[in-house]
Amino acid sequence: MMHIEVASRTEVGQRSHNEDDFRQGTSGTQVYAVLSDGAGGHSNGAMASDIVVRTATLLLQRATVYNPAVLEASIEEANEVLNAGQEGFKSHQRMHATVVVLWLEALEGLAMWGHVGDSRLYRVRQGVAQQLTTDDSVVQHMVDAGFIKPEEARHHPRKNQLLAAMGSEETPHVHLTREPQALIEGDAFLLCSDGWWDQLEPADIERTLLQAGNPQQWLDQMAELVAQRQVPNQDNYTAVAVWAGNPSEVTRIGP
Repeated sequence: MMHIEVASRTEVGQRSHNEDDFRQGTSGTQVYAVLSDGAGGHSNGAMASDIVVRTATLLLQRATVYNPAVLEASIEEANEVLNAGQEGFKSHQRMHATVVVLWLEALEGLAMWGHVGDSRLYRVRQGVAQQLTTDDSVVQHMVDAGFIKPEEARHHPRKNQLLAAMGSEETPHVHLTREPQALIEGDAFLLCSDGWWDQLEPADIERTLLQAGNPQQWLDQMAELVAQRQVPNQDNYTAVAVWAGNPSEVTRIGP
């Protein structure tokens, strides 16, 4: 069985309260991590992210099979629960949230993931960071269409506008892996809200991983970088790190 280690960290930044939420855990040979970034409305973003995380986690804990349909159902159910009681509310009144989920099968060495919104999942494999999710955002759509360059996205005035989110009047499309993906010894995953990834380059993620002896050290070093950059009105920043084996040792040794 592949050894899986999980750690997490959340910071309020320069906001008055934290609207990010997350949970991680195990069920048999399966390991899950769920992260959500809430947005206010008729109620508040902290409630939205809590509902999404608790609902998706509950379904993963109860899962009797490991397949993409179960993962998709956990996210869809979270959306339905979030929408309960919001019928008739206009868009600006509704609670919204992002979600990103990583679900591992340690015995078989498999991984699946899904997301809605702009919370991200990265994988660092043999020292190279890869973004596994694509943001449901106006700016990402502009990048994909060739209207702006990727390096312009970070400072674009519409960077926080989403095209899809949990709790919307229209049921969001869930992006997910259609087949479980094989884990490789040393794979490191990073689930994070936009307050986290917006301040870090892939090179920061790679370098801090190489220097870390465990997932918590990895997160602590990245969080320190975010704090050092002293961005005005820094958003909440939250991340969950999931290691399969020891990524830093694999990176030092090489493929």
